[in-house]
Amino acid sequence: MSPSLTTDVLITGAGPAGLLLACELAAEGIDTTVIERDAERPRRSRGFNLNARSLDLLARRGLAAPFLAEGRPTPHGPFTGLPVALPMPGAATDHPFTLGIPQLRIEQILEEHALGHGARLLRGHRLTALDQGPEGTTARADGPDGPVEVTAGHTVGCDGGRSTVRKQAGIGFPGTEASSWTLLGDVVPADTDALPPGPAAGPGGDVLVLPRTGYVRVLLADPDPPADRDAPVTPAGFARALEDALGRPVPLAGHLWLTRFGDAARLADRYRAGRVLLAGDAAHIHPPAGAVGVNVAIEDAHNLGWKLARTVRGSAPEGLLDSYEAERRPAAERVLAATRAQALLAGRDPALEPLKDLLTRVFDRPAAATALAESLLGLDTAHPMGAADPGAHPWLGRLAPDLDLVADGRRTRLSALVAGRRPLLLAFNGADLPLPERAEAAGAAVVRAQCGDPQGAEAALLRPDGHTAWVRARGGRATGDLEDALARWCGTAGGRLTAPVAGPVPGGR
Repeated sequence: MSPSLTTDVLITGAGPAGLLLACELAAEGIDTTVIERDAERPRRSRGFNLNARSLDLLARRGLAAPFLAEGRPTPHGPFTGLPVALPMPGAATDHPFTLGIPQLRIEQILEEHALGHGARLLRGHRLTALDQGPEGTTARADGPDGPVEVTAGHTVGCDGGRSTVRKQAGIGFPGTEASSWTLLGDVVPADTDALPPGPAAGPGGDVLVLPRTGYVRVLLADPDPPADRDAPVTPAGFARALEDALGRPVPLAGHLWLTRFGDAARLADRYRAGRVLLAGDAAHIHPPAGAVGVNVAIEDAHNLGWKLARTVRGSAPEGLLDSYEAERRPAAERVLAATRAQALLAGRDPALEPLKDLLTRVFDRPAAATALAESLLGLDTAHPMGAADPGAHPWLGRLAPDLDLVADGRRTRLSALVAGRRPLLLAFNGADLPLPERAEAAGAAVVRAQCGDPQGAEAALLRPDGHTAWVRARGGRATGDLEDALARWCGTAGGRLTAPVAGPVPGGR
């Protein structure tokens, strides 16, 4: 008989989506197992940044500090295809910059947090089959010591664009095939002056050189991709493509990593099939323009984690888990559209030159460039909150800003309260707070706080992810009915309630 394991949630894939989801679930006391087909961590990083939205979300879990301590901030957002910078100062974020940090290090930090909360990680385990029934899922994997069977209440596929989980669950993955391919090389030039940092337009194509410690990352079009796109990129082939693009030979002293990637764009036709869910590249793939891949995966995991934890515990209101797809799939549609647009702008089609010129002039205006940055990075994300009136207050559906507060006689920040992973019913500066008993019965923390500038809000209900579910503005105008918001996001009074997972919240009654 094969060894067997039982767990609340099985996650396949130890990339950013899988590891952050493991952090979220394990921190809420959910028995969580991650299986990863690779026996060791990758040695090279495809991604190299955390954007402002990711940092805002990580801050709501108390996880941003180690990344901020190591990364290198730059005060603009990444954009491909136009000679414009996207300024971050003034954007709707608590972190107005892009943080340069290798994906490998991002995964290491998330893994440490997940294991520290009690998640288990089984490397060298490749999923071979997945079945599900009304009570859960059964997965089979080939491990280093032979087959392993894992029984779980839910399985989440975070196993990349070729996801076995997605295929086993029968979830479609429509979209467009890759029409162009890009070479990526982490190389050591024999003469550093031969590959200066930044973009370069050569007679045979454009080349982008990104400085790294001890080497440079070079990206350029693959002029002659092989029929087998998985065929390795050879040092000779890469050197020839680089010479053809720049119109001159570039001697290279070493090759650390050579690969290629395409501009395919695909989106899963659903994010949930019964007790199977998808996140990260398993749910969507897109051109790498704008460097958003790691960040979209983090958004998926942040949105799914608290909803799945409450579903596993039996405290979720009806439809809560379905709201994951309702919120994240439209966001992925926007990402696919934005990355495809940037890929088109980065091409050499002369018919697009008038459009490039027009957009360059438009986005040379700071207000327009900041608005574009907010859109591309998801900083303008506003989740639908039922029949609530978004015109009553601009916070509705959005991530509440990280306000400075004094609660229970102590200085704190709103992000620190959200890190408790409970809904928050907040009253600012002595305002009356409606339904405090009802909120507490639904597992929310009731917080009365002083705030220098609550931005026109007297009271607010925040979901456990920090998004605003209800607001009452000064003068008494509310965005909707608080009772409805509590029922929609916290559950009904008298039901099975979410237990606190992070101790008391300052200012709670």
